[in-house]
Amino acid sequence: MRQVLGDTLRGISVDENSIADILLAATEACSNVVLHAGPSVRAYTVALTVDGGACRVEVTDVGRGLRAPPAGPSRPTALAESGRGLAIMYACMDEVTVRSAPGRGTRVVLAKRVGWAEQLARTA
Repeated sequence: MRQVLGDTLRGISVDENSIADILLAATEACSNVVLHAGPSVRAYTVALTVDGGACRVEVTDVGRGLRAPPAGPSRPTALAESGRGLAIMYACMDEVTVRSAPGRGTRVVLAKRVGWAEQLARTA
């Protein structure tokens, strides 16, 4: 996932700082699927859209879902080994939306305004 998203974003000249943030947030979202969606989930989808300087990544699974999706940024008070995924997503992205329902899976939407690589800025 990281290789495909990174190569795609570099291919359209998104700057490396934006790419790093997007890849970190997307990795956290995918890790949450693997850790929390349940053992019956054998696959999930990752979709990337870049339009008008904004990037959107959607990570969707059909796992067990959450009883109560988080309402806002999760800010852990201690440096726990786990449980920081949402906080990392919020720190890296401009907008994070989590939609989930028990037995119906989870959809995480990550949105960010992106910068462009220097070579594209010079030709524009």
